[in-house]
Amino acid sequence: MSIVGKTRKVFAAVVGIVGTVAFFPGGASAASGSKTLSPNTNFFVRVPDQAAVSQVEQLVLHGHVADALRIANMEVIPQAVWLDGGTPAAVASLVEKTLEEAKLEHTVPVFVPYNIPGRDCGGYSAGGAQTTADYEAWINAIAGAIGVREVVIVLEPDALANLPSDCGYDSTGQLTTDRYTQIGYAVSTLEALPSALVYLDAGHSEWHSVGDMAQRLVQAGVGQTQGFYLNVSNYQPTAQLTEFGTWIAECIYFAAQPDWRLGNYSYCASEYYPANPNDFSTWALSDAWYTANVWQQANPPASLGVLTHFLIDTSRNGTSTGDTPPSFKMNVYGNPPYNEEASVLSTLQSGSWCNPPTSGLGARPTANTGNVLVDALLWVKTPGESDGECDPQGAARAWDYSVYTQPGWPTAADQQAADPAYETFDPLWGLTDPAAGVWFPQQALQLAQLASPALL
Repeated sequence: MSIVGKTRKVFAAVVGIVGTVAFFPGGASAASGSKTLSPNTNFFVRVPDQAAVSQVEQLVLHGHVADALRIANMEVIPQAVWLDGGTPAAVASLVEKTLEEAKLEHTVPVFVPYNIPGRDCGGYSAGGAQTTADYEAWINAIAGAIGVREVVIVLEPDALANLPSDCGYDSTGQLTTDRYTQIGYAVSTLEALPSALVYLDAGHSEWHSVGDMAQRLVQAGVGQTQGFYLNVSNYQPTAQLTEFGTWIAECIYFAAQPDWRLGNYSYCASEYYPANPNDFSTWALSDAWYTANVWQQANPPASLGVLTHFLIDTSRNGTSTGDTPPSFKMNVYGNPPYNEEASVLSTLQSGSWCNPPTSGLGARPTANTGNVLVDALLWVKTPGESDGECDPQGAARAWDYSVYTQPGWPTAADQQAADPAYETFDPLWGLTDPAAGVWFPQQALQLAQLASPALL
């Protein structure tokens, strides 16, 4: 029996202690192998994380049967397979093993190549290939392993939304030029495969403006791919992501017209103007702009069929709604037992939190979205894995420990300043978050408990 088979057998045995898992993949056929993602696609179920198996076992041993089932069910829902480095030979081996497993399941795997030089601005998920030549060799290995088999490729999260020019260390612009060269090579190489569907990074709806993101996508070669993706490792509401993605697609079309609109991405309406990013009720203003400047201006009349498609990561946005941005969940810390002041809440809201609490698993992966532009909802970010130890722009330092603290927390300002251990202390969880990619049991359990739709 393969290692994969043994891992799943152990996991099934653990689950069998408490009941039957509800979400093993069905037998419907996968996509046809064309360059269009079939709505009947079944996505690949990755090998359960061993830390998740251990967490299920511990929950069972302590009598938390319902929570054990929630984590178990979470782990047998399709999730993307991240290719986050290693030698060309090692990444080719992982791709090949995954494809063999997918063949047995009759499913389509979602791969996330994540090895771009200078990734994550050197932050919590820093790393990547050392040179453009190294990166191209790594991409070649992936392409060689895929061959003619059908895959979805979510190419390099944050590579376009976090260009080197955004990171503050590309004074000459050469690193940003190199970034576009690297993405361009990956697009041309992977798109040459007959059944590989490639999507490019477009950040999320609480980040870059529509015009900025549309221009980056076009420069990166989105016209040679199946489209772009949104919300990887983030928490934005699906409804607003769908609207934001539609605006990007409309802006790409707008700026391609051979008249006063040509190349003018900055003209495009966005979540920032005329809409207000903190008031979703105003987003109809930007909708109206596109009606007037895309649909009513088109000659001949345009249709949705001419627009670029996109994917949405719903792995952690189940508790996000169309009422307020996810950052405003921090208002909960103004209530008992925390009772933090409004000034603290404002600073917490502005922080770039790695692992914000009160998040739940979102909509199940599917290619049958009911929206002609949304090719699929996917779980791209691995639920339960930490995004890193972070000091979110000083927001953690804003916490008033004199109002709410627990034993072992940094209770004095001089202690906070003097002890390096508190540089990454996260008062929202009451601990220092695990390093990026490491299993975060507290967050995994909360994601499962707050899942929408529910896991049980």
